[in-house]
Amino acid sequence: MSEAQTDTPVSNTLKMTLKNGEVTIQLRPDIAPQAAERLRTLAGQGFYDGLKFHRVIADFMAQTGDPTGTGAGGSPLPNLPAEFTRDASFLTGTLGMARTQDPDSANSQFFICFAPCAWLDGQYTIVGQVTAGMDAVQQIKKGAGSNGSVQDPDVIIKMAVA
Repeated sequence: MSEAQTDTPVSNTLKMTLKNGEVTIQLRPDIAPQAAERLRTLAGQGFYDGLKFHRVIADFMAQTGDPTGTGAGGSPLPNLPAEFTRDASFLTGTLGMARTQDPDSANSQFFICFAPCAWLDGQYTIVGQVTAGMDAVQQIKKGAGSNGSVQDPDVIIKMAVA
């Protein structure tokens, strides 16, 4: 972890409560300022509280942030432009902004990688990193099939700016 990451202000830290524990997320405004601000804003509004992990693929990632629970919804805020970087990589615990085929379609949905996902580098916006509680993330209920659709999915109990 770089020195810039360890000296990050408290406002760039999110706390996410899951049924299996507390997760600490360090946002990365240094590489994705608009996406980091979006997660801070929505978490501060309580937007993520009670939202489902609607798409969860074992050994890949858990996706959330859609108020409809279908994967097709978002916040009332406008979509964000892509903030892809070549200076960071998708590792275990990395948060990426979910999007459609349009690179500039990220809104409120994000995913957390269960394992390194280097094939996503340069194609998705890295917005943060789990710094504590990855064991709780790994216990999120997994979905079935190639799309990771989850029956009776786990939810974010609460997500707030620390």
